Amino acid sequence: MAPSPRRGSSKVAAVWLGLALACAATASAGGPEVAPKGGQPQETHATDGANDECRARAIRAVQTRYEGIRDLRARFEQTARPASVGGRGSTETRSKGSVVVAKPSRMRWTYESPEPSVVVSDGKTLWIYDPSFAEVQRMSVVDGGFLSGAALQFLLGRGDMEREFDVRLVSCTASAVELELLPREPASYEKLRIVADPQTGNVSRTQIQDLLGNVTIVSFSEVEVNRDPPASLFHFDPPKGVRVIDLAAPKP
Repeated sequence: MAPSPRRGSSKVAAVWLGLALACAATASAGGPEVAPKGGQPQETHATDGANDECRARAIRAVQTRYEGIRDLRARFEQTARPASVGGRGSTETRSKGSVVVAKPSRMRWTYESPEPSVVVSDGKTLWIYDPSFAEVQRMSVVDGGFLSGAALQFLLGRGDMEREFDVRLVSCTASAVELELLPREPASYEKLRIVADPQTGNVSRTQIQDLLGNVTIVSFSEVEVNRDPPASLFHFDPPKGVRVIDLAAPKP
């Protein structure tokens, strides 16, 4: 039996959101105001010159914040909106849990609800474990695997936002800026969006749209940075009796 597309797409999306997390530290609870759930920040009507300055300032802030982060942990809330409902509708799924990301290219997403599951990468192999299905999905992270180009550079700690992405300003206020990141090289996703504080570079919300139009949004809270998590946190051994399914990397 093939792995469930619903489960695969929603969990693998965590890898790309891990990229966004690795780009910059997320904002802690009580941080700057961002768009309400399901909405977008109100687009600014400032002059082109002011918009260019806001974009440049935000990119510098996020890049600087990213370069100062070795690792981070946070609580997250995730919303997955399938393209079949145009990004809206009753079929969207919501989940929450905790995440730890560490350079280079390590992450652990622990989903607590609505069903427990784990996404783990040690930088070489990505594991997606669904206990309720007694099933583990496995794929290579680097060698012909899921990550390439900009994603790999960022997770290895060598990313440069403007070099790897065409960065476009979506909206800008004094407390929040929304940037759209389009990969300059072929990728297995269409675009990323981040909401950040234009002064500090703190990122409070990420959004990814895959090549099929499916959208996954993650908001973060209770963030801690540079706590040096143990390597064992990113190691995964499939439990006995669990079926292991090898997944091929999606093609850009």
